[in-house]
Amino acid sequence: MGAESEKMEAIVAAFKHAWNAYVRDAMGCDEYRPISRTGENFTAEGGIGYTIVDAIDTMYLMGLRTEYETARYWIETELSFNHSSSAVSTFETTIRVLGGLLSAHYLTSDRLYLKHAEDLGHRLVVAFNTLSGIPHPTVNLGKSHEPQYSYITSLAEAGSLQLEFKYLAELTNNDTFWYKAERAMSVIHNGLLSNGLAPTRIRLQQGTFQSSIVRLGSLADSYYEYLLKQYLLTQSTETVYQTTYNNAVDGIAENLMQQTPEEHLTYMAELNPQGYFLNSTPSAWNLGHRQEHLVCFLAGSLMLGAVTSGSWDGHRMVSVPPKPHELTSRGLRDWKMGIDFLEGCMSTHNTKTGLAPEVAEFRAADDANYPYDKDWFIPRRDASPNRSPYEARYMLRPEIVESVFIAWRLTGDSRYRDWAWNIFSSIQKHARIPTGGYGIVADVDQVPVKLLDKQETFFMSETLKYLYLTFCDTDVLPLQDSVFNTEAHPIPIFSPTVIPLANHPPTT
Repeated sequence: MGAESEKMEAIVAAFKHAWNAYVRDAMGCDEYRPISRTGENFTAEGGIGYTIVDAIDTMYLMGLRTEYETARYWIETELSFNHSSSAVSTFETTIRVLGGLLSAHYLTSDRLYLKHAEDLGHRLVVAFNTLSGIPHPTVNLGKSHEPQYSYITSLAEAGSLQLEFKYLAELTNNDTFWYKAERAMSVIHNGLLSNGLAPTRIRLQQGTFQSSIVRLGSLADSYYEYLLKQYLLTQSTETVYQTTYNNAVDGIAENLMQQTPEEHLTYMAELNPQGYFLNSTPSAWNLGHRQEHLVCFLAGSLMLGAVTSGSWDGHRMVSVPPKPHELTSRGLRDWKMGIDFLEGCMSTHNTKTGLAPEVAEFRAADDANYPYDKDWFIPRRDASPNRSPYEARYMLRPEIVESVFIAWRLTGDSRYRDWAWNIFSSIQKHARIPTGGYGIVADVDQVPVKLLDKQETFFMSETLKYLYLTFCDTDVLPLQDSVFNTEAHPIPIFSPTVIPLANHPPTT
């Protein structure tokens, strides 16, 4: 067995360590607490598949047939969405559960998953029943009437449902799923800032943006991710998403991309609105130098966009790595920006654990009184001695390894595999619980570490999947055949039979 195969098998063993502990202690529960060895559900009636459905495509890809059959049996005999005791997140349920079911159907052609996906889709789609068409952030799955009333939702929650609902519409021949999701995009499109970016908060009923920060992290990240992926998903037929993506990247390059003065690290800043503004136009913006771990998805997206939207072929993959003449001037810019930004994200792994924190703050070019030795630091807002600051945590997140995976697939450069292995080794050393499962590292810059009692579902769905795909054969899920939703569930690229409205979005 070669070195790369051994690494792949080590990642599979890590998945089994996480999964088997969950099965032993919390089978059927939505989330797992590995230290207390307990589970937790989001409704009083029981689990709705957050962990099991989120992880099933990973185990299938890894060839874990026993584990896969255990998960499938639970879905066949126990999974039900007829839960009316409480509302669940529209966004999280769509990307994790609906996305997981659709991906499992794509990989296996098993109609069990499509049956549940269609049932869940009918329960979720009522979230779009608002005056504006912007979906409610929560929905009660057991009731068909309009979901809980809310005033505000986020850019990510409204603009990151489209891959799942469009593919569901294609599979079921139900264009309601398609048009409801697409309508939300057209409302967002009409309210974008002149620089192609958007504030993070949307007034639900009016469909207009509220005074709020512009950033690529929480409340916004997957909106920007889905612009390119919607374009790619439907064989590049919905050109409005290519245009909107290109405009957004122009706005990112001109307003958010920054470089530190000493180490020349590329990072993504934030824009904070100053003063009162109407119709999303503030009197001024203040540049902030805080970057969330979540933002690092963008490095891979920029590289993928460069070889598709930014190639002379328009949407087809180019050489690996791409040759300069294959890319447009925009593609060349985005390719370099993606590589540079990924290097900046990797710099945040320069901690005592080798793991990146939830938040890093970078040295501004004009900061003459910067007090730290390196060009970034962890902003420790909560300085209480008995509590580790949120910003210092490593929450088993996948965003950097996602970009590393894409960079490996698009370049074949072995340094990306080296980075992936270093990250995995640090997870094994510091987050692995000997009795089973993995916990959140409370502070990435303190050793020995303190672990928090939560194993996020995206650890098995995303982090370990992207690590596995970095070391397995490149003919497993080729990037030209599928796109990954924001929970790492692969969805096949298809020619739509639904007639898209997106090329002519409504203006009112």
